Amino acid sequence: MKVNEMFSLKGKVAIVTGGGRGIGEFISTGLAEAGADLVLASRKVENCEEVGKRLADENGINYLAVKCDLAVKEDVEKLVDEAMARFGRIDILVNNAGVTWGAPTLDYPLEGWDKIFNVNVRGVWILTQKVARIMKEQGGGKIINISSIFGSRGSLEIAHPAVAYNSSKAAIEVLTKNLAVKLADHKIYVNCIAPGFFHTDMMGYVFKPGMENMLNAMLSVIPLKKAGEIDDIKGLAVFLASKASDYMTGAVIPLDGGMAAK
Repeated sequence: MKVNEMFSLKGKVAIVTGGGRGIGEFISTGLAEAGADLVLASRKVENCEEVGKRLADENGINYLAVKCDLAVKEDVEKLVDEAMARFGRIDILVNNAGVTWGAPTLDYPLEGWDKIFNVNVRGVWILTQKVARIMKEQGGGKIINISSIFGSRGSLEIAHPAVAYNSSKAAIEVLTKNLAVKLADHKIYVNCIAPGFFHTDMMGYVFKPGMENMLNAMLSVIPLKKAGEIDDIKGLAVFLASKASDYMTGAVIPLDGGMAAK
């Protein structure tokens, strides 16, 4: 098989949660450019509609935008049902959507802990299990979980006062490895990307005038001395979604400009 065929996603259908902004939008762009039809899901469905329409116009793919709160089981089930009703199959699942909640560690509210785990872990599990059942019947599929560099380390209180977030992402990394082993017989591949500091809407404030000290402090811990951009993640996502990665499962890949190497 030639390389361009190995990376092609034509005829494939991909669900991307949180696909309407940030890293989710970056990944959706890569999948669409490789030929995949998209199901974009988010609590803010208007963002998914906007991104889906743009990617459809640019790449000639089909899309579906679905309003979904991963903390609500019925929303997750509706997402999968609507995807199947529209496309009849699901070949790729990108578990990208997540939340955080900041508060001092010693005063961290249980409400915040539960909110983060309900979305970042419980919601991911409910969606993954439902999609994996479909993939088993189809003869296989690709699951890509999105963790974080904080999924494998602690973080300073002054820089990242969100103790539950790191723990939730660590859970996703172990879930990736566990499912990779358990689903291998069904030809369902499960891998994980652990992004570092990316130039997204969420982090846009750091690039504004007057924030130079904070930006420089963040860049100082990155060996490549730059934030990640769209082209830094969409290629990896396409690799993990395509036949090019058919001998890889259970991997957690840092995408952080070298931070994990320090």
